[in-house]
Amino acid sequence: MGKKDTIAKVLAVVGTVLLWIPILFTILTSAVGTILSKVFRMDYLMPAELFPVVLIGSILLFLAARRSRIHDELVGWSTIVMFAFLFGGQALAVITGLASGETEAAGLPWALVVGALVLYSALLIELCIVGTVIVKKLLSKG
Repeated sequence: MGKKDTIAKVLAVVGTVLLWIPILFTILTSAVGTILSKVFRMDYLMPAELFPVVLIGSILLFLAARRSRIHDELVGWSTIVMFAFLFGGQALAVITGLASGETEAAGLPWALVVGALVLYSALLIELCIVGTVIVKKLLSKG
């Protein structure tokens, strides 16, 4: 059981750190850009642009959650819904012409695409928090 706990701890820590990276980079670059330009700047697409990091982090966190049986269903469903919002928003951007610039970034299609991105980011933050809770529980076990 000890080796299984160690593997779950490592998976949870690495997965959670990877999930936090897009959020922390967004905040850090926003703060630096805002300070340097004296105008609020934020790359709200960064969490989606760093999708490979989120993918690896969410897989590792899910494996840790399954091994430890801590919030495994929450992590699994949150990850599925999060990716559905990301890919759904991207598909909508392509279908409506927003992705190519054929359609102006305004109106309902734009609001739906940005809304999907906001929900993706919110679920990413939720996974970061759940991952932190899992790590805390695993590290307090032993």
